Amino acid sequence: MTSFNTSSSAPVPGAGAPHSGHGKQGLPGLVVGAIGVVFGDIGTSPLYTLKEAFSPHFGLVGNHDTVLGILSLVFWALMVVVTLKYVSIITRADNEGEGGIMALMALAQRTLAKGGRSAYVVGILGIFGASLFFGDSVITPAISVLSAVEGLEVAAPALHRWIVPITVVILLGVFVAQRFGTERVGRIFGPITCLWFLSLAVIGVHNIIDMPEVLKALNPVWAMRFFIDHGGHSLFILGAVVLAVTGGEALYADMGHFGARPIRYGWYLVVLPALMLNYLGQGAFVLGHPTAVKNPFYEAVPEWALIPMIVLATMATVIASQAVITGAFSVARQAMQLGYVPRMHIKHTSSDTIGQIYVPYINWLLMLMVIAVVLVFRTSTALATAYGISVATTMLIDTLLLALVARTLWPKWRKLVLPLCVLFFIVDLGFVIANGAKFFDGAWFPVVLGLAVFTVLRTWRRGRELLHAEIRQEGIQLGSFLPGLMLAPPVRVPGTAVFMSSQLGVVPHALMHNLKHNKVLHERNVFLTVETLTVPYAPRDCRLRIESIGDDFYRVLIRFGFMETPDVPLALMRSCDAGGIHFDPMETTYFASRETIIASHHRGMPFWRDKLFAFMHRNAAPATGFFRIPGNRLVELGAQIEI
Repeated sequence: MTSFNTSSSAPVPGAGAPHSGHGKQGLPGLVVGAIGVVFGDIGTSPLYTLKEAFSPHFGLVGNHDTVLGILSLVFWALMVVVTLKYVSIITRADNEGEGGIMALMALAQRTLAKGGRSAYVVGILGIFGASLFFGDSVITPAISVLSAVEGLEVAAPALHRWIVPITVVILLGVFVAQRFGTERVGRIFGPITCLWFLSLAVIGVHNIIDMPEVLKALNPVWAMRFFIDHGGHSLFILGAVVLAVTGGEALYADMGHFGARPIRYGWYLVVLPALMLNYLGQGAFVLGHPTAVKNPFYEAVPEWALIPMIVLATMATVIASQAVITGAFSVARQAMQLGYVPRMHIKHTSSDTIGQIYVPYINWLLMLMVIAVVLVFRTSTALATAYGISVATTMLIDTLLLALVARTLWPKWRKLVLPLCVLFFIVDLGFVIANGAKFFDGAWFPVVLGLAVFTVLRTWRRGRELLHAEIRQEGIQLGSFLPGLMLAPPVRVPGTAVFMSSQLGVVPHALMHNLKHNKVLHERNVFLTVETLTVPYAPRDCRLRIESIGDDFYRVLIRFGFMETPDVPLALMRSCDAGGIHFDPMETTYFASRETIIASHHRGMPFWRDKLFAFMHRNAAPATGFFRIPGNRLVELGAQIEI
């Protein structure tokens, strides 16, 4: 379908005003909702972070200096990566209120010359980071729920064989619930997650009181001593430490659902204190009970509270899954509007909060993959080896894009932010190297998954470029076609015909087919092109452009932001409000071409990628739904194009 153009656009005059669309809940309600959705991922990290740090393949023992060293690394990773980088700085790099690596990529590309090599490299980085984020969206629900359900082994070892079936049932429930929307889910999950963080803090304080020595871990000297004592091998422990900061990118991707301020308040006032108290509490318990390193989270829970904590942890991990799933929905829509994935049905789940959406295809695809991961890996320990590489690489790409944005768009702050980006780069690179060392132990899985998603995204983008190039090459210019047509005009019938085309100035295939087969022309004919901008919401004064080209023929350009749902009939109806053409919905017929792609061995992409693009193009959502065009007003005419 070539009825729209999703190529990146240069900045539009007037762009840049933040879009306010976070509903009527008020700041306290948004904070609770953000705690319930945004912080679920990072909030369940205490379940498995220290457990993985003391797993046998790292060869560490739970002695005094090692425990304090690991706790110090965890604390400063949270402070540098999450508190400073994501919460304090990168949430300010919003693309008119929207976050996530795709929004950051679009923001960075707007600082560069359109079509240049730098913009191309930034696009590649952003798409690769988004691809890895989808890999994280598969692993996070699996490891989170598995680690919670594994607490049953501590209470009753005989239940070991039921862990995987229980996990699968819980995950099925999570994905089925997505259709109810983030707002309803957050309203339910918010209080539960607040209780979870309160429980983390209380259990942590309970154990810290017995061993206050553990508070020394807040001193960064212990982290440095850990590296000195363990030599080069100490770098690999970052493969476990990174588990404490997973959720930073999901936090940023979910920013459009709730806004930056609620996320900051929730982190500073609730989430960070609760996490650190619990990590310190686990460390305190291990100092007194070295054998507890097998599962320090549950071992540190008083026996009378073990079963309630398992239940609460299971609910919390369901919420953790929610954080990355909603982030995946946001990234998928941004990729769709920027032209990297085919059109898919999007359901808006809130009447007053525009960022809250549900993408059924992404939801069910994630569900199948997550359940497959659980069935293959079966334990959180096995999954921990696969976890981290995609998160660390995405965080590294975020740092590079942030540096570009700060250098160009933040002249007053770049002297402060750019040196910090050097620090972030060093930390992120350490995480990437440490997790890369686990490649053959399981880290290959998210890398392969990310590469597969990256291939799909780039194939769709490149395929569309080739398709548009073929249309331009085979097309006839309007400037020469219309004068010739009007020398011997066909019969004109009442009404308005809107011919949708991806190319301004080129005669749409639909018009040629209509003239060839129906041999008529409408009284008024509109050549319509829809363009997606690199800003989330198109400014009102740049939304619509109408140009009369004579004999009741018009060229119309409609612009939408990449976070908007294109509604062509509504945009055309509003044209009369701006002094443009009046469109009567009952007298307007939309004509669109439906291309059939023919793969070729001798042009374009490799043959297998041509076939992949043809498959995706054939299964993309129809224009009727994507552009909100009434089915009874749309005429699609077929054409074959070889790429």
